[in-house]
Amino acid sequence: MPTLIAFAEDNAINRKTFINKVNHHPDLSIVIMAVNGNDFLAQLKGLPFDKHPAVVFMDLEMPEMDGVQTITIAKALYPDIQFIVLTVFDDEEKIFEAIRAGASGYLLKNETADTLREAVDNVLIDGGVPMSAAIARKAMEMLSKSQWATTTTTSSTKSNDLGAILSSREKEILQYTIKGLDAKRIADILNLSVCTVRKHTANIYLRLHVNSKAQVIHLAHELKWFNN
Repeated sequence: MPTLIAFAEDNAINRKTFINKVNHHPDLSIVIMAVNGNDFLAQLKGLPFDKHPAVVFMDLEMPEMDGVQTITIAKALYPDIQFIVLTVFDDEEKIFEAIRAGASGYLLKNETADTLREAVDNVLIDGGVPMSAAIARKAMEMLSKSQWATTTTTSSTKSNDLGAILSSREKEILQYTIKGLDAKRIADILNLSVCTVRKHTANIYLRLHVNSKAQVIHLAHELKWFNN
């Protein structure tokens, strides 16, 4: 039985290169090939659980929803899926944004087919954290400079920021929703029609790639969006 994997990347050439590398290893099977974070989460939501990828290779810089936002939401909803960042970026901020979001590894895009295969085994079998040599050096430099605390605090705020996903009105409605208010009560508080509140709620579910009130409440609590 092949190991199921996925890849999210907006560049068509990079997607083709990834497929060619994976084809060297018939014990790997690609179940999702997405062009951005929204596309990945939508495809994932449409799959039965037994078809979910065990490992997802994730680009960082993508339109609509970037890699950090995608990993943040996906790890809260599907904690068993492992994410490995596959990117050209090796700067400190992006490394720790991705790690704080829940990434299990961080590789550069020029890695070989064998390295990608080893990374899958590393996270699934050994519980390891595969990193390109350049990334590992960056991480060690940051730790030696005692910058971990500052960087992770900043990255956590960015990873959990709703501003890039929901509008201010949608955030308001989400906040009341996780407090247990129904559409009618929210409509009264915000001076909106019940229909408008329900439309906003539908948009929230769509943007966050959830199917129910229970899921959206779980996601909000898991990511501590309204803990302040």
